[in-house]
Amino acid sequence: MYLNMIDPAAWVSPRAGEVRLGQALDCLDEIANQNALADALDQAWQQGRRIALLGVPESIGPRANLGRGGAEHGWDAALKGLLNLQASPVVPYQILLVLGAIDCDDLEAEAADLDVSDADQLARLRELCGELDKRVSQVLKPVFRAGFDVILIGGGHNNAYPLLRSLAEATDKAVGAVNLDPHSDFRTREGRHSGNGFSYAYMDGALAHYHVVGLHEGKNNATSLQQLAAANFSYRSIHQLYRNEWPAELAAVRVLAESWQVPLGIEIDVDSLQGVPASAINFNGLSVAHGYSLIERLAALPATRYLHLAEAAPGLHPAGRETGSAVCAQLLGEFVLAYLHGYQRRTP
Repeated sequence: MYLNMIDPAAWVSPRAGEVRLGQALDCLDEIANQNALADALDQAWQQGRRIALLGVPESIGPRANLGRGGAEHGWDAALKGLLNLQASPVVPYQILLVLGAIDCDDLEAEAADLDVSDADQLARLRELCGELDKRVSQVLKPVFRAGFDVILIGGGHNNAYPLLRSLAEATDKAVGAVNLDPHSDFRTREGRHSGNGFSYAYMDGALAHYHVVGLHEGKNNATSLQQLAAANFSYRSIHQLYRNEWPAELAAVRVLAESWQVPLGIEIDVDSLQGVPASAINFNGLSVAHGYSLIERLAALPATRYLHLAEAAPGLHPAGRETGSAVCAQLLGEFVLAYLHGYQRRTP
């Protein structure tokens, strides 16, 4: 299988008298095939694990969307931030299982030599994104079928497509998604990339309901907005959010998501937030508090099955990669906690 295991403790800076999450969390042993993965997931479920943490360290999708690389480093930053948090009694870490990361080193290596200004090489880059879709789906489908929620940390927003497809196939239902993002990612099906994960999922019948929070109408081309409207999908623009109270917006999004009555995914493109290093860094976005509260509120819904944290690119911080890694570590760790806290508040 295309799954690389990690040792959580290896990411910890230990201190006497303290226990960090990396010293307390479970991680799967080496997995040879899907049968072995199914058996390991069943055992983990019996031990009380309910949420699987998976990384996709790649920037193939953003580059295939004519964007910048760097998202391949988001997963490492997330591990550093999350696994060094305290294993506190108020953090429900016992329900979390660390799966590891999708093995995409070979795809990344080939992609690194491709020039997006050349039409044939761009087409190959988009083929590689399609290959990545298959690898991510191979791991996700048995995880969803075993009943686990998933927290997937990328990587680009292209990974929304295998998430939506895998959840739909595992549950045998078209699914819904709420996306905090200035972009709809509903571009044309011109070959796979980070800008068309939702349009591919919709055309494949996997995505039945879709709502974008914080969409910037000036950052979406006319075709994307027309296709979004034709699918009867909705959005709340960033400019509307500037004028409206966030608690009321949160309540409205929750009511909308509950009304769909289908399995639900929470999508967070970190370029929706102010100053977070990403392929398309945003200085006019929302705050970390906006992202945290949306995740926590939606994670409390029984229908919610995953959280996707996409596009973090530490090396694209204006002050350099070291600063960017520290920012992404704190942000991604905090958003994982938001999902855990929301999950803890679920009622059947």
